[in-house]
Amino acid sequence: MAYFEPATQTEEMIALAWKLEDGSRKFYGEMVKREKDQEAINLFQELSKDEERHQSSLEEIFKRQTGKEPDSRFFDSLLAAKPGEDYLEGGIRLVQALEWLEGKKLQDVLELAVSLEADAIDLYIKMERKAERQDSKEVFQALSNQEAIHLDRLGTFREKI
Repeated sequence: MAYFEPATQTEEMIALAWKLEDGSRKFYGEMVKREKDQEAINLFQELSKDEERHQSSLEEIFKRQTGKEPDSRFFDSLLAAKPGEDYLEGGIRLVQALEWLEGKKLQDVLELAVSLEADAIDLYIKMERKAERQDSKEVFQALSNQEAIHLDRLGTFREKI
């Protein structure tokens, strides 16, 4: 969250979470294109789809709370981020993460992904505590639980290889 103005309103927290989920979805999608190991490709595809589902959950809670129909431009407008700039769940710019990964081994990709998922868990726990409405708290709690599953899957795969 350090890369953004502090998100204090639930609406802003939902926008921030959506933006970070979008960046992580793109990150995993890019890993699908770059990776050669089929098992890793399958894992990254599943994680990318999960991030998309997380975005849908956030969109639904946003609609229920505000009555507004969100899109990526709308979420950008709620944040102090540059429009069109993608961030990962750890607050890292997507383009920087992809540049850093150039020429790196699968183990390095997995270590970065593990750290991003751990950061996401922490972020969603903080958002859950800050959220005022119970339905928002439940969404952030569910997201932190789902990110913990991602963390476990990535850790298990990392140990396997």
